[in-house]
Amino acid sequence: MAALAAAPALAQAPNPYLAAAQQAKDLSFPDKPSAFSLFSSPEMALYKPDGPGPFPALVLHHQCGGLRANNWQNQSMLQWARTAVAHGYVALVIDSLGPRGVSSVCMGVQGGVHFPRGARDELQAVEHLRKFDFVDKKRIAVAGYSWGAMVAVYGSSQAIGAALAPGERFAAAVAFYPGCATIKPPAGNPYEIARPDIDRPLLVLMGSADNETPAQECVSRLEPAKAAGAPVEWHVYPGVSHCWDCKNLNNFSKTDVRGNQVTYRYDEAVTQDSERRMFEFLDRAMAVAR
Repeated sequence: MAALAAAPALAQAPNPYLAAAQQAKDLSFPDKPSAFSLFSSPEMALYKPDGPGPFPALVLHHQCGGLRANNWQNQSMLQWARTAVAHGYVALVIDSLGPRGVSSVCMGVQGGVHFPRGARDELQAVEHLRKFDFVDKKRIAVAGYSWGAMVAVYGSSQAIGAALAPGERFAAAVAFYPGCATIKPPAGNPYEIARPDIDRPLLVLMGSADNETPAQECVSRLEPAKAAGAPVEWHVYPGVSHCWDCKNLNNFSKTDVRGNQVTYRYDEAVTQDSERRMFEFLDRAMAVAR
């Protein structure tokens, strides 16, 4: 569910990335934890393990359809929040669309919500988490899915992070099935989601059968970055499609922004394996960040 359509050309300003991000208003994040229940629904919310902490924390960022639309709810994001808490992490689920009156960015930018704005959302969420005594301020990571994954990869760039972060950046990032194709604005210069100056530990998880955000478009950019010393690693699941963790979108078909006919296939085994890979990676990265 990635939006590969172009963001507006970055304005010619002292900080063009920040100027682009400010085309949409900042988010207001939750100021206290919520509790899971049988009736929980996906929304912007903060969850924590039992006890005083301090705990490592994880910002969770949705696909291009947001957390809900019409009769659909993004149950995968709520499940990832439950999973994070079960692993001993504080989980902050953020919503870049709903509070701004945007239903989707799957076919392109809406309401000023594009990759610079999404990256600033993640970075501001990280800074928000540092306000809580139950959060270990040095062990905060982000995990993005499709559009949110593209934002996480983009924000892992040293230059983008320096331009958009309101404070210290995240300790690590995990990107599930991101798109890495060059973004081509209708005016201005093309730019890259996966930049060569990645300086945050980054894990990218992809599927070989994903024709919405093809894995090779990322691998071809990550390989030279890694060769140059970037702290990036990746795994490509053979025969796996886009949105493999999206149980309530199993067999969903659509035409994507590039005109491809895509179908999502939920894969429980791959979802479980990607959970294992994510938290093993985060535990390693967080140990260094202490």
